[in-house]
Amino acid sequence: MKDLECSQKFLKFPEGFLWGAASASYQVEGGIYNNDWAKGADEGKVPQAGKSSDHYNLYEKDFDIAKSLGQNCQRISVEWSRIEPVEGRFDQNEIMHYRKVLKALNDRGLKPFLTLWHFTLPQWFSEKGGFESKEAPEIFSRYCAFVVSQLDDLCSNFSTMNEPMVISGIGYHRGKWPPFKKSKIKAYKVINNLIRSHNLSYQKIKTENKSLDINFVKHNINFVSDWKPWNKIICAFANFFWNHRFIKKTIKNSDSIGINYYTSRFFGIKNNVPKNDMGWSLNPEGLGDVLLDLKKYNKPIYITEAGIADKKDHYRAEYIKGLVKSVHRAIQDDLDVRGFMYWSILDNFEWAEGYEPRFGLVEVDYKTLERKIRPSAYVYKTICEDNGLKLE
Repeated sequence: MKDLECSQKFLKFPEGFLWGAASASYQVEGGIYNNDWAKGADEGKVPQAGKSSDHYNLYEKDFDIAKSLGQNCQRISVEWSRIEPVEGRFDQNEIMHYRKVLKALNDRGLKPFLTLWHFTLPQWFSEKGGFESKEAPEIFSRYCAFVVSQLDDLCSNFSTMNEPMVISGIGYHRGKWPPFKKSKIKAYKVINNLIRSHNLSYQKIKTENKSLDINFVKHNINFVSDWKPWNKIICAFANFFWNHRFIKKTIKNSDSIGINYYTSRFFGIKNNVPKNDMGWSLNPEGLGDVLLDLKKYNKPIYITEAGIADKKDHYRAEYIKGLVKSVHRAIQDDLDVRGFMYWSILDNFEWAEGYEPRFGLVEVDYKTLERKIRPSAYVYKTICEDNGLKLE
């Protein structure tokens, strides 16, 4: 176990540990109307994102808030449909915009982590079949390699994609997200194409710049079973298929692992823990189990998302503390965890649920665009500034 010089009253983190928060382009930028989600909104299948929190124009203000809260990194994403609005035509004005965004982060001492694709697809790519298309890996890797070549002097940590299992499951199996299909076969095909897309993107990027940290961001769930054999089998299968199959197929083409964590799922176990505003069980301890389950990959790990929908800010502070304790436990067990990014810095457009769920450290009034720091954010600020957690 690592000696982190911990006392009974303070959990100390390694020197240089990164503390921050995360956001995604379509969820906070506003003014995006040429992708599959915008089309789905026009058809009445999902809510309109509209102006959102106007982060596209107010990013400096938002990064000032992040800095004031003691953070030293931020995870953001770029919007593919802005950068490549027409197939093969890259908009240099949008590249310059994102260069300004990255410079604003660097100027404030906020290390940037940039995700190249966070769910939304340009309309032209969606019309070609999206990740069902056999052309998808080549199209996607071309886009990724281009964007990185334009931004790699300002950022060294890039994730090719966010939560591939989620997009295949909700978009192609359950049919609640674009492209609104319900087919297990297509969902499985999409997962395989996403695996190929990441691997090819990694190889193209590394050919041009070997010094970068290139990874994927994976949403893992803490699956827990009782003693009954059938439940144990179901739990083991769920853990393999959801948590590990994608990683096993891509880990040779990843320099680190980005992990998103939100909840646990129980088989044969009754749990009476509180639930957040999305109905998810509040089990911050499960993050530690998810992290320990990654030890076999022997890769650096960043928690790229972990948060709670809590409009009244009732549970958030204690939930963050619980997450931090879980991360510390994993580090003590010799996992190379290098950073924690809370989801999210701002209230945002929460996909099919619209603007009702409130995940932000910062509350947003969508009529006035006023930002208001929630009390729980100051609890997290103390953790960031102390590089550790004071125990009560």
